This record gives sequence, structure tokens and C-alpha cells, in this order.
Amino acid sequence: MLTANMSGKRPQDWLNLILGALLFISPWMMGFLADTMPTRNAWLVGAVLALIAIAALAAFAEWEEWVNLALGLWLIAAPWILGFTGNVGAFRTHLVLGLLTAAVSAWAVWDYRHEPHATA
Repeated sequence: MLTANMSGKRPQDWLNLILGALLFISPWMMGFLADTMPTRNAWLVGAVLALIAIAALAAFAEWEEWVNLALGLWLIAAPWILGFTGNVGAFRTHLVLGLLTAAVSAWAVWDYRHEPHATA
């Protein structure tokens, strides 16, 4: 079960790391490796998402969650903006992982803003 504090780490950061890794490997797993635009987008956004999640696990900062939220929204919009709505595997992958990333990141922002913070 996910708890609010996993050895001082937020479960949302672990989930974003997993989502970033899934996005990175999705061209192979979902069969759209031959389509350059969605493949490069998946690799780039997946790597950035994973790196930000690792940074958040090392030292949390609220801005990291906002960037991940923006990346999730980008993944949702990318099939239309980059023009690969006809590639069903790439389209569904970007849409589903984008929705999950945006939801997890919004949860992290909400969680951060609604928990008591230590004051010096």
C-alpha cells in the first residue's frame, strides 16, 4: 500500500518515475518505433519525467511537480500538435500516460499544499 511518506519520499515521485520509464520504453512495447515523431517525443519526455522524479526523490521541490504536470498535459496534446493521431499505439500511449502523469502530479501538488510544513 502506498503511504503518504515512504522513507521521506512521496509515492507520487515513485509513480512518476515508473510512468517516465514506461513512456521511454513504449515505442518498443506498443510498436510505434518506426514512427519518428512520437518515438522521439516518448524518449525525450520519458527521460525528462524520470529525471525530474529522481530529483524530487533526492530533494523535493514543488516546482518539480508543476513541471511534471505540464509534461503530462503536453503528452495529452502531443498527438494533435505533432500530428500522429493516426498512429493508434502512439496516440493511446501518449494519451493514457499523459492523463496518468497529469493526475499523479496534480495529486502531488494538492498533497503538498494540504499537509502541514515544519517551520523553523
